[in-house]
Amino acid sequence: MEIKVMTFNIHHGRGVDKQVDLYRIAEVIEKSKADIIGLNEVDRYFSKRSMYEDQISWLAKQLNLDHAFSPSLSIKSKNSTTVRQYGNALLSRYPIVTNKSHLFNYIPGLIEGRSLLDATIQINEQLYQIMVTHLSLNPLLHRKQTDFILNHLHTYPHPIIIMGDWNMKPGSRGWEKLTNELQDAWHFAGMGLGYTYPSLRPRMRLDYIFVSPELRVVEAEVILKSTNASDHLPLKTTISCC
Repeated sequence: MEIKVMTFNIHHGRGVDKQVDLYRIAEVIEKSKADIIGLNEVDRYFSKRSMYEDQISWLAKQLNLDHAFSPSLSIKSKNSTTVRQYGNALLSRYPIVTNKSHLFNYIPGLIEGRSLLDATIQINEQLYQIMVTHLSLNPLLHRKQTDFILNHLHTYPHPIIIMGDWNMKPGSRGWEKLTNELQDAWHFAGMGLGYTYPSLRPRMRLDYIFVSPELRVVEAEVILKSTNASDHLPLKTTISCC
């Protein structure tokens, strides 16, 4: 059995034309035919910039997919009971059995807004641990976040897929740590450099999908037909589960 997995930093739906358009994001996801989709920079009632939309609920309803959300930043407003949030999200054609959020808050008083979405998905009789994250640009925080993820891997007996915007380069110390434990899908099956940022003239590989060794990476591709939808391009991989 093969499943298609995609990671996409949607920049709260704001395209390179500076317009916020969730229909455009939904079209990219639908055309990708991905089964499991990790999203970064997703707003939930966050601000005027995204019209206070619950973006992941909107996308899940539009695409008829199961969903989960991990807030990286939560703000309580004085005049409203609604919590304004921003973070990572997951869409899935398969049932999301459980999900939780790990907030990366290593330095008190520093509100940078990073987290790890940690969900269990069931495909047929098999459980898979699916994680979505968006790591810091700060080297110290990036190292702490990477180490947390690596330590966390060993808590699960079933296959693991981790994806997101990692803000690192291939061959960096963080990348080497991760690839000692996991397979970089692009490294195994991608053609070319795999650049995903910026979307119009990409020159950096910031978005990654890592999978545990028992899974076989069949194919990896950067989706190039969505250059207007966000400042990142989506990365998709096909994984053999048998």
